Amino acid sequence: MNLKDLAPAFQEQSLFEVQQKIYPRAVHGWFAAWRWALVWATQIAYYGGAWLSWNDRQAILFDIAHRKFYLLGLVFWPQDIIYLSVLLIVSALSLFLFTAVAGRLWCGYACPQTVYTEIFLWIERKIEGDRNARIKLDKESSLKRVGLKTAKHFAWIVLSLWTGFTFVGYFTPIRELVVETRNFSLGPWESFWCLFYGFATYGNAGWMREQVCKYMCPYARFQSAMFDKDTLIITYDQVRGEPRGPLSNKYSPEQPKTGDCVDCGICVQACPTGIDIRKGLQYECIGCAACIDGCNQVMDKVGKPQGLIRYATTHAMEGKPTRVVRPRVAIYGLILSGIILSAGASLAVRIPLKVDVIRDRGAMARDVGDGEVENVYQLQIMNTTEQRRVYEISVEGLEDIHVAGPARVEVPGATSQRAPVKVRVHAEREHAAPGSHPIVFTVRAVGAERERVREKSVFMVR
Repeated sequence: MNLKDLAPAFQEQSLFEVQQKIYPRAVHGWFAAWRWALVWATQIAYYGGAWLSWNDRQAILFDIAHRKFYLLGLVFWPQDIIYLSVLLIVSALSLFLFTAVAGRLWCGYACPQTVYTEIFLWIERKIEGDRNARIKLDKESSLKRVGLKTAKHFAWIVLSLWTGFTFVGYFTPIRELVVETRNFSLGPWESFWCLFYGFATYGNAGWMREQVCKYMCPYARFQSAMFDKDTLIITYDQVRGEPRGPLSNKYSPEQPKTGDCVDCGICVQACPTGIDIRKGLQYECIGCAACIDGCNQVMDKVGKPQGLIRYATTHAMEGKPTRVVRPRVAIYGLILSGIILSAGASLAVRIPLKVDVIRDRGAMARDVGDGEVENVYQLQIMNTTEQRRVYEISVEGLEDIHVAGPARVEVPGATSQRAPVKVRVHAEREHAAPGSHPIVFTVRAVGAERERVREKSVFMVR
């Protein structure tokens, strides 16, 4: 038998699904308005925050080179890393809490991937047209297509580069970046990160889009662990919508009356990840509610009540009462509230002065005459305020112990300065027997009694 005769029985099958390009349809409604409100809010905060000034410097600046982090009126140093840890914990717990209550609110409204994809899609619609026009354009081979695609990508690249430039402006003062860019003297690291972050924005929001949410973001994979039957999610009312079919006023036993779903497919067309919410909750759903707005538009046109697709809980769809406050929500809320209150109290009582005492190990102790023994210390004084401070240094722990020489040091604002300090004591007294003796340094700001720090050390007597 010839193998050609068996050809119809053999089929070639790919192990990987060929990715189909998604053309999200623009819809209008309550949730689209909320989504765009958050787009504006987040982008005004992001692009504008780098230009805010505070005390003659940039209000938000992560100055890694000088190891200082400025946040409005606060100055954080590497020693304050605990506050960064608290911020990350609060962010994670907030995500857990909001997800348990109302599903993927972060993904649908405030995630940078969602926000920039929405902006890039808006640019695409303005240049290439609506969904049908874009589909038609991609099938053409004409100069018009080349011109529109070039204009679109040019706009995307400009926005992406400005996004990368703003990102670097939070680590290097943005006004300095403007001058350096204008003079073509931008440093290699600034140039690299501007281009890298710009490329990431262009690639993720312009090309990959839903692929990031479906395959790269880990949150989509474990979100179901935070859902329960009382979680507010996007649902399709099957009882009301089925069986689907075109709108018709005719009825016959052979053709039963259809449900409210006219099977127009607008919910699928509006979805940025291309899923059909009528098949039930899927991990690709980012909770953006575009399908709700689209379906409500159709329901208004056909004269049926809105809400065929809506935010609801599994219990509500089953006719059971929904519990907003339940054990996991209460636990998340209590832990989150406790951490926020503790962090706020810590910031409120935080003393903007840090002191490290370092003994001079080159000379353990030395006689300086008149029966006195001297130890030398280096005091690392860190002034975390933005005002110049004069600090007074005193010591206690032994009788007649005192600071020899200047007992005051001036430290500029947001600066760390090392001050050598000589401490002396009469070794002939009974209290100053040979050996080590515990002592305490007190450093206080003159004119600001609250700024006072006590640090322990030892005094050596031979």
